[in-house]
Amino acid sequence: MKIIKTMLALAAAMVATVSYGQNSDTPKILVLFYSQTSNTKTVAQEIANRLGADMEEIVPVKPYDGDFQATIGRCMEERKQGITPDIKPVAADITKYDVIFLGYPIWFGTYAPPVEAFLNKVDLQGKKIVPFCTFGSGGLDSSIKELTEKQPKAQILPGYGVRAARMAAVPKEIDQFLKASGFLEGEFFKPEAFPAPHEVSEGEAAIFDAAVGDYPMIHAKAKTVASRTIPGGTEYLFTAVDLPRDGSPNMPPAGEMQVYVTALEGAAPVFTQVVR
Repeated sequence: MKIIKTMLALAAAMVATVSYGQNSDTPKILVLFYSQTSNTKTVAQEIANRLGADMEEIVPVKPYDGDFQATIGRCMEERKQGITPDIKPVAADITKYDVIFLGYPIWFGTYAPPVEAFLNKVDLQGKKIVPFCTFGSGGLDSSIKELTEKQPKAQILPGYGVRAARMAAVPKEIDQFLKASGFLEGEFFKPEAFPAPHEVSEGEAAIFDAAVGDYPMIHAKAKTVASRTIPGGTEYLFTAVDLPRDGSPNMPPAGEMQVYVTALEGAAPVFTQVVR
């Protein structure tokens, strides 16, 4: 009987050891974000809910006005002066987390100033950083580049970005993104690489025009395109060139851009991201 009790005690100890080991191997995740209009917060909540992660918001001491023009004016003045806004202290102990999902809206082609203020205060050496952002037309790639330069000792992982006009797509896209990134188990769709581009046909040009036609910051003509099959339709990668913009001083500088367009069966084509 004594031998049996001893064996049971050893077995219990082994189970406890295994369980502890599994828990210790599970990365501790923080979803940290700044959001002005609640779009980025919506994405943050989706990520945190799916991963069971901690979540915290970066809060400026002096909030940005919700008016677009007022926000742009303040940002331009801050950039001119080379300053970032004061932010309230982040309550989370960053040192305790292995992975940080860092979220922000794209302003002036990169992460919003409150996120820059946070990055100026911390050293994320050894942390895995997963950027996610919301935007009017694009900025994920450019913000990741600046994030890498700002925190060169962190491991910056592939990120997720979504247009403010496509927030309804967030739940499905976040599910696929987290599975493709290895944070969730389950099947996900991995698209093939785009083939070599070709000159746009009349029909493809019409798809491009329909996708960008209602967005005032894009006034361009498609030159080349490549396409690939995705669930429920086709994804296009257009290379386009800005058209003359006389009398439109608020438009981006003229040049070449890449525009990703999704055309699902039974739905109008929409652009998902612009890369300049």
